Amino acid sequence: MSTNMATSSNYWEDLRKQARQLENELDLKLVSFSKLCTNYSSSSSNWDQRKRDSRADSGSTQDNVLVAMTTELEQLLANLTAVNDKMIEYTNTPGVSSHNAALMHTLQRHRDILQDYTHEFHKTKNNFFSLREREDLLGSVHRDIESYKSSSGVNNRKTELFLKEHEHLRNSDRLIDNAISIAMATKENITFQRGMLKSIQTRVTTLANRFPAINSLIQKINLRKRRDSLILGGVIGVCTILLLLYTFH
Repeated sequence: MSTNMATSSNYWEDLRKQARQLENELDLKLVSFSKLCTNYSSSSSNWDQRKRDSRADSGSTQDNVLVAMTTELEQLLANLTAVNDKMIEYTNTPGVSSHNAALMHTLQRHRDILQDYTHEFHKTKNNFFSLREREDLLGSVHRDIESYKSSSGVNNRKTELFLKEHEHLRNSDRLIDNAISIAMATKENITFQRGMLKSIQTRVTTLANRFPAINSLIQKINLRKRRDSLILGGVIGVCTILLLLYTFH
């Protein structure tokens, strides 16, 4: 029984030792991480063209260091969390008094330290990534401005050609619109005249149907005109033949 208790006590002390070691390492790493992020913030706020070029040439060394530290801190926090979980399991082990005030106090202190370190890490990491995103955005905008400046002459020429072409297209559109307007007006006029002619024809037909005598008289007049035309044509033909015969004899 005493042997089990001694073994259990040694296990608890080993866990406490691991927790303190990880906490000390995390404390040092977080201080360094915070300083690097602060320096990163200062350099980002005071960027000029020379610093941008220098940073681009160096391959973002500071970014790589910060990303590596972020990964290392995440691993340390994961290890400390695992140790804290083992300490919690130990306090829940049968035979270990849950009313041991010193043991519970120690466990709570380690849990509070883990929570503080986790909060501080996430806060610093979020600030770093926000600054880097802002820096990348500013760098992208600056590159676009420089690219625009370097090709301003070519762009101006292209813009001038585009404007001229746009003006030609607008003139063509106006001419097409005028032609369409004229065609529509002509169509409306022809349609109106067609309607008038149909109306007149309808009225004439109506009058002819109402007055059959007038219709018959008109037909007789037309027949007499055609008969007189035939007679006149025959007389003219006979006279022409007689004149030709007289001439040749």
